[in-house]
Amino acid sequence: MMGHDDKEPRITSRRDALRLMAAGVAGSVLLPQLAQASRFADMGAVPRIDRIGLQMYTVRAALSKDIEGTVAAIAKAGITELEFFNPFGKDVAWWQALLKQHGLTAPSAHEALPKTDDGWKPIFERAQGMGHKLVVVPYVGDEFRGSKANWQRLADRLNAGATMAKAAGLQFGYHNHDFEFAPVDGTTGYEILTTQTDKDLVKLELDLYWAVKAGQDPLAIMKRWPGRIVAVHVKDAGPAPERKMMDVGTGTIDFKSILATGRKQGLRHWFIEHDNPTDAIASITASAAAMKKL
Repeated sequence: MMGHDDKEPRITSRRDALRLMAAGVAGSVLLPQLAQASRFADMGAVPRIDRIGLQMYTVRAALSKDIEGTVAAIAKAGITELEFFNPFGKDVAWWQALLKQHGLTAPSAHEALPKTDDGWKPIFERAQGMGHKLVVVPYVGDEFRGSKANWQRLADRLNAGATMAKAAGLQFGYHNHDFEFAPVDGTTGYEILTTQTDKDLVKLELDLYWAVKAGQDPLAIMKRWPGRIVAVHVKDAGPAPERKMMDVGTGTIDFKSILATGRKQGLRHWFIEHDNPTDAIASITASAAAMKKL
């Protein structure tokens, strides 16, 4: 392999590129640097999205009938990452083979909060086997809502689970709906969860639709918690007041700005989701096509 020539002109910004072009510096060695500078060095630009994820809850009905055919359709739509929520009776080895066949990875999974913290051990072992890097609590019932005390109990449970996840080599997170933003005793559940959990251990999976549905600004949340939001759910919202759930690109959410801001702060995964699509495969195909344009 040839080493780098210390005498070769170096380009670290568009200004450098323009300076060298004006000086007449050219050649095949320089062209890749010019392209790289043009794409990424200007004003903190981030590269175009090169992968698209899917929360498999979107296609749960199709998976219950035909797992292999549904996974093939997912890959055909241009999706490359999956977020699990249910193994549909199949073991780790079976899923690993199917994902490998279609060039898919599964970096994340939704797992219900177990009744006690002892319940995390088999969950984390399954996650390790599947190659998940992130385990997310997706939803909680009324026993953890409605009062500061209830939300604090949930914060304590999340801290405990996150500590165990770290010991297992996994990252831990919490996924919101809209109820976390409802007022409770002068605050909100989301405020309690974000301030009363360890920001380095309990990461956030921000559901953009549900945040908007609750009247929140996803950009404001991202700016308040830089580095903490590691994943988002991408689904669109219609106009107020109904805020109907829609396929990506057909509603009012500015995904381009949100994803650009998030990626500069540590956002690594963006999973398409639609809770109740009329035609799940058509929905994910349309959303994936819209994502590819970002």
